[in-house]
Amino acid sequence: MKPGLVLGETDELGFAAVENRVSVPDWHATMLHLLGLNHEELFIKRNGLNERLTGVGNHPRIVSEILA
Repeated sequence: MKPGLVLGETDELGFAAVENRVSVPDWHATMLHLLGLNHEELFIKRNGLNERLTGVGNHPRIVSEILA
C-alpha cells in the first residue's frame, strides 16, 4: 500500500464522502487481494446457498489507487 495517501474527499463538515467513494465490500475485496486471494472465488454456505464474502448484490472492486 502507498504510505501517507489520502483517497477521496468529504463534504465541508467531514460527514459524507463526495469524491472517490469506496464501499466496505470494496475494502474487503482489496484486503483479500493483498492477501493473495481472489474475492470472487471465496464463498460461505448460508442457508444452503453459497454467498460471496464480499456480498451478493454488488460487484466490489479492488481499490488500485492505494496499491503501490
